[in-house]
Amino acid sequence: MDFLAGCLGGAAGVLVGHPFDTVKVRLQVQSVDKPMYRGTYHCFQSIIRQESMSGLYKGIGSPMMGLTFINAIVFGVQGNTMRRLGEDTPLNQFLAGAAAGTIQCVICCPMELAKTRMQMQGTGEKKSSSRKVYKNSLDCLARIYQREGIRGVNRGMVTTLIRETPGFGVYFLAYDLLTRSLGCEPEDPYMIPKLLFAGGMSGIASWLSTYPVDVIKSRLQADGVGGKYQYTSIADCTRKSIQREGWRVFTRGLTSTLLRAFPVNAATFATVTLFLLYMRADEAPKDCETAPHHAPMQTQTHPSSL
Repeated sequence: MDFLAGCLGGAAGVLVGHPFDTVKVRLQVQSVDKPMYRGTYHCFQSIIRQESMSGLYKGIGSPMMGLTFINAIVFGVQGNTMRRLGEDTPLNQFLAGAAAGTIQCVICCPMELAKTRMQMQGTGEKKSSSRKVYKNSLDCLARIYQREGIRGVNRGMVTTLIRETPGFGVYFLAYDLLTRSLGCEPEDPYMIPKLLFAGGMSGIASWLSTYPVDVIKSRLQADGVGGKYQYTSIADCTRKSIQREGWRVFTRGLTSTLLRAFPVNAATFATVTLFLLYMRADEAPKDCETAPHHAPMQTQTHPSSL
């Protein structure tokens, strides 16, 4: 039941947030010398005008398949870890979330690599004239594997681990603290708005805690598109990015990320919690925060999620 709830939450989050993710990636990896986009709104506008609405959903196949399983893993592992830890404390919530974030990287890293490559495909080109290198996400991963082997498919794994482990710890810790402070109970007529608020703010807190790492991860995974490689390692990417763009490089795409984080994680956590409350009606849970404790992404949820 934990895993099914995570699947539903993941699917809801992807549908709501993928256009914002496409904008985030485009802004993070665009050239500083010849930038195509002036900001979040201009990027949205340009993609729609040049590539149509479907341009915003490029690469959605990868997260739709991946995040569904990722959220199942995340919420399942978090719930089982909490049961093993026994006591429901903020520290245990963080540790259980961190454990879930670490394990899901095995799926998350290849999924985000395919998503990033698909999102960068045909950048700035008219839909009718765009040349497709990859047919879909699976074809993308297959081609990368043929050229670079298993190492290529897992490009960005270290940065993904650095991002996801503390990110998911913060994610579940924030949700736990917010649901407790808001006092959402099944009988509360405002329970759903409270769940949405708690989930959305948890996603924002998670992204803010690890966003600089996500910028480096996106650049490493986009590196090599067109056959040209710029970076040899995480340290090399970080050093070159700071030298050319200053410390502001770590905020590239942050606006679209936060705009995406709230609705995606609100949808994810609300879907998971309400599904578990419905399925466990016979157990008569005392309050809405028990859902993540028994069966904790993006999210996403982060997704992740993420």
